Amino acid sequence: MTVMQFEELLHLVAPAITKQTAIREPLPPAERLSITLRYLATGDSMHSMSYHFLAGVSTISHVIGETCDAIWNCIRQKVIPPSKTTEEWLHLAKEFEEKWDFNHCVGAIDGKHVIIECPPKAGSSYYNYKKTHSIVLLGICDAQYMFTFVDIGAYGRRSDGGIFRDSTMGLKFASKEMNVPAPEPLSPGGPPLPYVLVGDEAFQLSDYLLRPYPGKGGLNDERNIYNYRLSRARRTIENTFGILVSQWRILKRPINCSIEKTISIVKAIICLHNWIRQMDIEENQYVTSTLIDRESDDGFIPGSWRNCTDNSALENITQCGSNNSSRQAMQIREEFCKYFNSEGAIPSQFYHC
Repeated sequence: MTVMQFEELLHLVAPAITKQTAIREPLPPAERLSITLRYLATGDSMHSMSYHFLAGVSTISHVIGETCDAIWNCIRQKVIPPSKTTEEWLHLAKEFEEKWDFNHCVGAIDGKHVIIECPPKAGSSYYNYKKTHSIVLLGICDAQYMFTFVDIGAYGRRSDGGIFRDSTMGLKFASKEMNVPAPEPLSPGGPPLPYVLVGDEAFQLSDYLLRPYPGKGGLNDERNIYNYRLSRARRTIENTFGILVSQWRILKRPINCSIEKTISIVKAIICLHNWIRQMDIEENQYVTSTLIDRESDDGFIPGSWRNCTDNSALENITQCGSNNSSRQAMQIREEFCKYFNSEGAIPSQFYHC
């Protein structure tokens, strides 16, 4: 984070973290923000932070929790607003089409386990199938690696698809309350097709969410091409999570905090990620070209973030969602498949499939 970015962020959150006391002089807002950013960016323990800033461990803990809440409350509306207009969805779809060659895509969705210490008296609620304790971070991102919607704090034992289905954003997508544009043909004379999210096998196929065709090794050429095109668009959310782990080192290990503070930390990181990304989208200092996945004439080149995810606090959720999809949803996927294999074809798909 640059000095200019720090000063602008301080201006936004200072009113919320300024303290008044008659007992002793409180830590100034700039120092409180510095403590929190250092903790999130380096992953230092609170004891190490205590020595560095010459403050008690309990003081450091309170400062970090309060400042994370302030970051979420003060800049959330600027960087991750709770709703979008139809025009904003169309802009997102245009970016996915131009950058990732997937038409009518308005976002990529995925979830991660945020590994935590076992909470007291939690029973099996946070105990996941990987035999760790976690909460779930479910996110939708755009083509520029920024989060558009998130759901944070669901029990680790639940699947991505179930969390999305029961979340506020999932319910609104299902009830058509998200202002998503009406279906339009992809080509002249073609059937109207909806604007969709793209996800992996953990999510159920629906009229607003596309997933790959199942069956490794048993797919025909057309379906392999569809899966390739979908995977290119879906990699945006994989890379977005990868950027979080590589740039916010608190996520490189299990988070040893209460559930409430862990949620506050994750919320703050999401806001800071979007905020810095918005300011840096042209210069690409925060998200460098080598950090993220890319393609060349020689094929797929993995981003450097893929070397930073071992033993991190974010783990994949590999449980598969239900295959009980409606006939309408399966027909929509078939129409996208036909389009990608006809007038919507791109040269690279014939080399990588």
